[in-house]
Amino acid sequence: MQTYLDFEKPISDLEGKIHELKKLATENESIDTSDEVSRLEARVKEATREIYAKLGAWEKTQVARHPQRPHFLDYAAKLFTDFTPLAGDRSFGEDAAIQAGLARFQGAPIALIGQEKGHDTKSRLKHNFGSPRPEGYRKAIRILEMADRFNLPVVTLIDTAGAYPGVGAEERGQAEAIARSTEMCLGIKVPLVSVIIGEGGSGGAIAIATGNRVYMLEHAIYSVISPEGAASILWRDSTRAREAATNMKITAEDLKGLGIIDDIIPEPLGGAHREPDAVIEATGKIIASALADLGKLSGDEVRAARRQKFLDIGRNL
Repeated sequence: MQTYLDFEKPISDLEGKIHELKKLATENESIDTSDEVSRLEARVKEATREIYAKLGAWEKTQVARHPQRPHFLDYAAKLFTDFTPLAGDRSFGEDAAIQAGLARFQGAPIALIGQEKGHDTKSRLKHNFGSPRPEGYRKAIRILEMADRFNLPVVTLIDTAGAYPGVGAEERGQAEAIARSTEMCLGIKVPLVSVIIGEGGSGGAIAIATGNRVYMLEHAIYSVISPEGAASILWRDSTRAREAATNMKITAEDLKGLGIIDDIIPEPLGGAHREPDAVIEATGKIIASALADLGKLSGDEVRAARRQKFLDIGRNL
């Protein structure tokens, strides 16, 4: 069943009528509703186009968090073959929020890392809603070290509201783990391509998003804190999240303009959740192009270019 966001009510109403007409035609074959269904379907496309053409930052935040949006494991299943997840940080335990391991992309071996949110209650609890604990970042460090040792390009897919802020996570060195993961991303001599496929929240995101190329899906967001968190700090009122989202410049368009990301991957009309296969295919194409370009550089050049990329952020504004 399709889940509709608050601003999608006109679309919901029209598609509800289409469903009723199709059901009526199924129950009574003597009734022909095809013309009316076609007319309503055209209106749905028009309404969707109008609504999505003028989405604000808060609406994009809602789309980025859509429960039916494709997540890491969806991309892993369709873009990569022979994905072999590796578990544990060899220090404390396993963290299911970060999925990491080795795979093949278009036949070539790579290292693959990303956050998984889950699709239903059971899987969301298993993956901690995509919010990693320190052992998740230490597992990512293991994979990054392995990739560097065996000269494997790295692809990271980011989708997290942020690192888990629980007491246990802090006791086990959450900030240190994030910092070391970020440092490892900067230090490896193999190409690293990062894509924000949903939410890119704070250090929990940048810990695996410090890449040579950083891309965002059209309706993804990338920020130092959630809009609700920013509103709570600035105005002590989380209900002003819409205002905070607008002022924080968290959309793909904002971030490309600021030079923080390299490019935007278009989403199908109505968001990635409406045509997941199409957006996954588009993401695969841009990853392939980036890896082909970076493959022309030596290891030292790859690392130097990545470090310079992040040193240059904000210098030319």
